[in-house]
Amino acid sequence: MENLVERYLAAWNETDAAARAKAVAEVFTEDATYTDPLAAVAGHEGLSAVIAGAQEMFPGLVFTPGEVFDAHHNLARFTWHLGPAGGEAIAVGFDVAELAEDGRIQRVLGFLDKVPG
Repeated sequence: MENLVERYLAAWNETDAAARAKAVAEVFTEDATYTDPLAAVAGHEGLSAVIAGAQEMFPGLVFTPGEVFDAHHNLARFTWHLGPAGGEAIAVGFDVAELAEDGRIQRVLGFLDKVPG
């Protein structure tokens, strides 16, 4: 499951629209939902649009794995950081992902622990 988190964050970091769409399709089911304090979307197009919006809001910043990773059954929880490559995070979040039987993510519930202020 840790590999899934790496692929999830790679999708969030992909700036090329076509490559991002492919990454989203590989990581998420077709009917996947993503909900956090700033967005509630469903499907590959909605997910790609949220990712593109985050990239526009924070150009040049990257998502990296945080310190927390835990998983059981078809659930995973993990933290992530957003900041300049190799630099201090300006945002920190905590996501819970539910996996479908095919191993892709079916639902993400996201929380923001630290936001730029």
